[in-house]
Amino acid sequence: MQRDDPSADVLREDGRDETPNERADRNWDELMQELRVMQTGTQVLSGFLLAVAFQPRFTELDPLQVGLYLVLVGLAALATILALAPVGMHRSLFGQRRKPDLVRMGSMMVKADLVVVGALSVGVTALIVDFTLDRTFAIVVLAVGTLVVLGLWLVLPLVARSTLRS
Repeated sequence: MQRDDPSADVLREDGRDETPNERADRNWDELMQELRVMQTGTQVLSGFLLAVAFQPRFTELDPLQVGLYLVLVGLAALATILALAPVGMHRSLFGQRRKPDLVRMGSMMVKADLVVVGALSVGVTALIVDFTLDRTFAIVVLAVGTLVVLGLWLVLPLVARSTLRS
C-alpha cells in the first residue's frame, strides 16, 4: 500500500502495515469494543444491586452485609463512570488530532475498570452466598473468586506473553 510518509512503509514489529493514525484508530475501536462488553456486565450487576434495596428481605441483612452492599453500590457507580470516561474524553478531544493520547488514557481507564468490575463481581457473589448460605462459605467464595480473577486476568496473560516470546 502506498503511503505519503516513507517511514510508514516499514512494517512494524507486529507485521502490520499501518500509519500511527491508523494504529490509533484501530486501537480506539478495540477499546470501545472492550468497553461495550464490560458495560453489559456492569449494567446487569448495577441493576441487581439497585433492585436489592427495594426487596422485602433487604431489612434482614446484618450490618456487615449492609456495609458490603454499600461498597458494592459504590463500585458499580465507579465502574460505570470509568467505562463512560473514555467516551467523554473523546467528545472533549474530538478533532484535535489527539487520538494516540486518547487511546493511552482510555487504556488506563479500561484497566482500572477491569479491577473495579472484578472486585464488583466477586463481591456480589460473596454477598449473595453470605445472605443465602453462610458467612464462612462466603469468605471462601470471596477468596476463590479473587484468585480466579487474578489468575485469569493477570497470571494467564503473563504466562501467555512469556510463552509467545519463547
